[in-house]
Amino acid sequence: MKRFGISSLLLLASLLRPAATDAQIYAKLNGLYALVGVVNPAVEFRLTDHSAFQTEFVYSPWKSINVDGQSKPMHFGIFLNEYRYYFRGYARGWYVGGNAGMMAFRMSKPYIENWGIHLENRYSKGYGFMFGACAGYERIFRKRWVFDVFFGWSWMTSFYNGYDLDGRTQMEPHRPVQPLHPDPFNGSSEWYPNKIGISIGIRIYDPELHRQRSETRRLRKAARSAASYGKTPAADRGSRMSRPVPAASGSVSK
Repeated sequence: MKRFGISSLLLLASLLRPAATDAQIYAKLNGLYALVGVVNPAVEFRLTDHSAFQTEFVYSPWKSINVDGQSKPMHFGIFLNEYRYYFRGYARGWYVGGNAGMMAFRMSKPYIENWGIHLENRYSKGYGFMFGACAGYERIFRKRWVFDVFFGWSWMTSFYNGYDLDGRTQMEPHRPVQPLHPDPFNGSSEWYPNKIGISIGIRIYDPELHRQRSETRRLRKAARSAASYGKTPAADRGSRMSRPVPAASGSVSK
């Protein structure tokens, strides 16, 4: 999990660098996930008047959670990239998007039963990837703040080992066809929600504003240089005029 997090951060940094020169950038945090102790920062790049690219990281630090008196692991990380299309213009309302990502996990698998979400009495440890779609509503307010509500669904493929809650490896996990010899390594693919939330963000970079500030700094620097250059000769002349003139040799003072 630690290696996955470091790799995700390095990949995120590589994505930020080339885009930072020509796109507005917003940094966001999912408040809905934060309520349950899950961290979900995101960085969104405005590409055109109707499109944007977002990269985000989801991290659940919980080694285990207590459910019905049992401790069940819920430790995972997801790195997700997403393209968005806004119908009425960037951050002016509804949008749809497509996303792709990878994940690493040590968690009990959730399932829905009797209109409730439950966790299996076992857990899996492994990795996987996902491809999905999302829809949401996003608006800019107070010039540089952004409000984003979203929901996504994806096709997830995972590879993992299964364990009992006491840590014993399940050597014969459920699968359509059992191998000749016991093998704990398993895999599965299914449709699952991959994102939901309410995020608040702030603009951290505006290329037009950056160019204006750079031009202002350049003009101020040029003005200071010109002023400094204009004062230097006069100062030199004044210093030369103020120097005492030595008396001529052989002169007699009265």
